[in-house]
Formats: sequence, structure tokens, C-alpha cells
Amino acid sequence: MPRPCKRRRICAEPVCARFAPADGQASSWEGLTMTLDEFECIRLMDLEHLTQEQCAVQMRVARTTVQAIYSSAREKLADCLVQGKELRIAGGNYMLCEKHSACFRGHCMKIAGEFQEKGDYGTMKIGVTYENGQIFQHFGHSEQFKLYEVQDGKIISSEVVDTNGSGHGALAGFLKEHQVETLICGGIGGGAQNALASAGIRLYGGVSGDADEAVEALLKGELDYNPNVRCDHHGEHHGGNCGNHGCGGHTCGS
Repeated sequence: MPRPCKRRRICAEPVCARFAPADGQASSWEGLTMTLDEFECIRLMDLEHLTQEQCAVQMRVARTTVQAIYSSAREKLADCLVQGKELRIAGGNYMLCEKHSACFRGHCMKIAGEFQEKGDYGTMKIGVTYENGQIFQHFGHSEQFKLYEVQDGKIISSEVVDTNGSGHGALAGFLKEHQVETLICGGIGGGAQNALASAGIRLYGGVSGDADEAVEALLKGELDYNPNVRCDHHGEHHGGNCGNHGCGGHTCGS
């Protein structure tokens, strides 16, 4: 007897479940149906920039299953865009996240301790731009990161590592080499944010204060951060004092 297919966890149902050409010229109802687990996979990987491994953890399936779901979803999207077909989102073998009313399409897999089921997710690494116990306020000039290894929602070890002169363009690669999955920092420019997204690193910017306390707050789902943080004060004159320009607060870029 074949093993039953495991239901895939999704954070929420789509806001809109039907898409068609605005001019009404859809090629009859040769439309396609995308399942809700395919929709969730597209959302997590293409919009939220999760890696396949992170997506698999979020949806509670194997990475090979995510690969298959993602490939099917992308093929349907391409077919509808190229052929002018109608797309509907419905059905699939899924379960709605038990915390969907609280996480607001967030990543409840590893971030907030209250959403985590003990033993499910192994370990993860969180990185923080670091200087003298505080969160350093300019990502591109970070000389040190403090790296935290987390298991079951608790910090089990930490270390401070030097960047050895790595600048804006190389820091995302530096963090990836150290297997960092989540970064907490102060000010950060758009280019660096794109580099982190390409490396599959989740960003919590616009944070200031004690580094250890920030990580603890993140694990509790209580971190105060700015999803729209920007720091455009680049150049040698800027030095390491991005915080003096307000880049670490919620006013950066406004």
C-alpha cells in the first residue's frame, strides 16, 4: 500500500483566488488551477526569498517535495502568462497553519519561539552586526558579527567573528559561508538587502541596542524592527557612525 501524501502547511489562503486577462480575451476556459500548496511555495520562495530548505521546514515537507511543488507552480504561472489563460487557486493537499491568525503570513518555523514545536527544526544560526555588545548601526562597515546558534528556540552557543575587511559586496557571502540564516542589524542599503535576499538570509533591520537582548526578543517574536529600513549614507566620510544619522531607527529612509 502506498504511503499517504503528507499535508503541506500553508500560512493563509490567498486574498484573490482567480486571475484572468483584463481585456477579457482569455483563451476560453483552458484555464489552469494552482493548488494552495503550490501558491504557498511561490509566496515563500519568490516573494519572501526563502531557500528551498527553509520553505520545506515552513511547509513541513521534504526538500525534494518542495522542488516538485515549486516546479509545477512555476510552469503553471508561465503557461498562463504566455498563453493568456485564466488562473485559479484552489484545492490541494494542505493544512492551514495553527497560528495563522497570529503570524500574519510570517515565518513561524524558526523565528518566534511560541510558534515552534520542540524538536521539529534542529538548529539555526542568527547573525548580528556587532560592536562592544551593541548592534552596530551600519551593515556595510561591520568589522564583527556575533553569531548565535539556536536550537528549539533557545540560544545554545555564540561567538564573535571578524569580517577581515570584507565590505558591502562581500558581507552577504561571508554570512552565508558561516551558515547564517537570519540577520539582525541597524542601517543597511538596498544593494546589501538584495545580496542578503539572494543568499537566502532573512533580514531584521533598523534594530538598535544590546545584541543579546535583540536575539532573545526575536526568538520570542517580540523584536521591534523596521521592514523598510534604508541606509544611503555610503562613503569613506561616513565611517562607522550610521546611527548618528538615524539609520538604526524607524525614521531611516523617510
